[in-house]
Amino acid sequence: MPTVSPQLIFEAFGAESERLAGVADGTDDAGFARPSPCVPWTAADLLFHVRMAMGRLQVMLAEPEPDGADLVPAAGYYRADQRFSEAVNDDRIDSARRGAAALPGAAARARDFRQARDLAWSLVQSASPGRVVRTRHGDRMLLSEFMRTRVLELAVHGLDLAAALDREPWMTGPAAQVTEELLLPAPAAAQLRADTGWSRVTLIAKLTGRAPATAAETSRIQGLGAQRLALG
Repeated sequence: MPTVSPQLIFEAFGAESERLAGVADGTDDAGFARPSPCVPWTAADLLFHVRMAMGRLQVMLAEPEPDGADLVPAAGYYRADQRFSEAVNDDRIDSARRGAAALPGAAARARDFRQARDLAWSLVQSASPGRVVRTRHGDRMLLSEFMRTRVLELAVHGLDLAAALDREPWMTGPAAQVTEELLLPAPAAAQLRADTGWSRVTLIAKLTGRAPATAAETSRIQGLGAQRLALG
């Protein structure tokens, strides 16, 4: 379980989604057409994928709390099973491309993202962190744990979008803290940053393959207990 509080997790979601909405507001058609590191998506496709990741909250919170005893933690949400099968990955790619293509131009894409973000943020603020939800993959999760996955999606794909737009990463401090701890135990992460001089953003980029890591760095990271998350 995280040492970060549900309050910080929710704060991270609000801050990071707001930051990305601001980036979308300032992106033109040429920017949205640029290729992203998440092949075959463009920046527009990738933004719509993140928009869908936030939009799942509306469906989940509209349903009754699911019965059951077992709860899946945030790291378990990213386990490598059928959710990352070829068929599911193909659908994930195609749905984002269709959604982005249906929006006519940069202003519409930014407006659509903003509306989805504001609705998700409103729903989160009015919900209890201890509420149990069921994900589209069938996992029963505490809302606070599911929100850790949404923060990771925003933070990591924010790195991808920054690369696509040739911009410096804009990751907020709360999102970096929440994401880092999902990838590596907090004491180990702090020690690694102290030893290497990496920022949290650099550490996250290396842990998720967004920045290259040397063989020695990879060996050290693995020895510290980094979570091996299937990220699609």
